[in-house]
Amino acid sequence: MTDQQPAIDLNRKFVRLIERRPDGFVEFEFAIGDPELFAEMLLPADAYEAFCTTNEVIQLGPRDESAESEGSEWNWSLHQATHQRFR
Repeated sequence: MTDQQPAIDLNRKFVRLIERRPDGFVEFEFAIGDPELFAEMLLPADAYEAFCTTNEVIQLGPRDESAESEGSEWNWSLHQATHQRFR
């Protein structure tokens, strides 16, 4: 029996905008192949636009944070950690 997993297309790149900050930086999630496996990144606005263009990203909509907060106490992002206190 073979265990076949779906192929991940490394040519598909995803960006989910988190916040355009008042200091001119843009916080966003960047993923390759699978939008659920991402790195949180921070770039100046012009560099963010160039990054998206260069990588030909697929723009994702905002996360449903209410659904995610119900999961686990370990389910948090760096953005959330910088904007709230944890127990």
